[in-house]
Amino acid sequence: MAPSTANLAIWTISAIATAAVIARPFRLPEAIWAAGGAILLVATGLLPLTAGLAAVGKGLDVYLFLIGMMLLSEVARREGLFDWVAAYAVNHAKGSPRRLFLLIYAVGVVVTVFLSNDATAVVLTPAVFAAARKAKVDPLPYLFVCAFVANAASFVLPISNPANIVLYGDHTPPLGRWLASFTLPSLLAILATYLVLRWVEARRLDAVCERDIDQPPLSGGGKLALAGIAVTALALVIVSALDKPLGAPTALLGAATTVAILVARKAAPWPVLKSVSWSVLPLVAGLFVLVEALEHTGLIGALAQALKSASESSAPITAAVWGGLLAFASNLMNNLPAGLIASTAISQAQPPRMVIDALLIGVDLGPNLSITGSLATILWLTAIRREGEDVTFWRFLKVGALVMPPALALAVGARLLLGVAG
Repeated sequence: MAPSTANLAIWTISAIATAAVIARPFRLPEAIWAAGGAILLVATGLLPLTAGLAAVGKGLDVYLFLIGMMLLSEVARREGLFDWVAAYAVNHAKGSPRRLFLLIYAVGVVVTVFLSNDATAVVLTPAVFAAARKAKVDPLPYLFVCAFVANAASFVLPISNPANIVLYGDHTPPLGRWLASFTLPSLLAILATYLVLRWVEARRLDAVCERDIDQPPLSGGGKLALAGIAVTALALVIVSALDKPLGAPTALLGAATTVAILVARKAAPWPVLKSVSWSVLPLVAGLFVLVEALEHTGLIGALAQALKSASESSAPITAAVWGGLLAFASNLMNNLPAGLIASTAISQAQPPRMVIDALLIGVDLGPNLSITGSLATILWLTAIRREGEDVTFWRFLKVGALVMPPALALAVGARLLLGVAG
């Protein structure tokens, strides 16, 4: 096959696979389309098998991170931790849906910052659904909180989003420099997202919710799950400060917590393992392979050259324009592969730090536009489907089109005002 024909075939397969992940034809899981596209690229010889396997290997740290978080979530759900948290939240809302909304948003910020946006989607979403059920209110506004805050607060710390690690590769800025660059943009993004989402959902928050419901006692297994989540959060902060990979410690602590609870209960592991959403892993792997194929076409090299030329002309303008472009591109292919493409382009172009930071804001905040923009949102969608809820692509887009742009503009604008282009 001629190079130009092969490139066209790769672009076509990648585009169809990505579109299918977004649209979910025949209601088939997203993983089938991403993994199917990846397998087709390798099976047709468009991407060498060794390159495909190498691409899958690039996601190892992300897979381990997700495994740990999903195990923590599942054992916490089974041990009643979410019901306990739900009752606590409802009682402290004191009959006000608006206060419950704010309380859930604040908890979402904390979970995202210290446990990552994927943890907010996996761990917090079931608790929020339980809280809404106990409060006898429409759960959708509160579930939207989990989805949007997961991305809005995802660049407060390096550990707040796996995409941060993907984009910066093995050269994540020291924590002090990170905070100097992203504290103000993060605060503005978190505040703007809250205000707009609160405005969008105002009508649904007019009712009165239940109050003074019975607080169920937290079982021994629930206490172990809570301790496991707390230890994991602390460990991730320490590991991040040491600039070490996050996946292995997360998987280890998630597995250790699960084993401790199962041993204490003298229970078999199969029900827990069966309930974990393992399909997320082939979804992520498929996305990494699709990006690898695009790199083989020379597309990323061309992007790197364009980024370098634009940065040399004007770093602030490049930061604003390319940060915005990457934000929207993340919704076309998911922000993990978008971050991987940006990371490869950055390593070749070596743009100023201001530009790199704007790209990171784009890859983190941009996914709040659509339901397939980030892995966290896909995990969130999986979590709410397990509870009997669902949100279509267009329903999410109607909200995201209002919520995302102001937060993105404020965050990138704040980063540009901070200066420090080098």
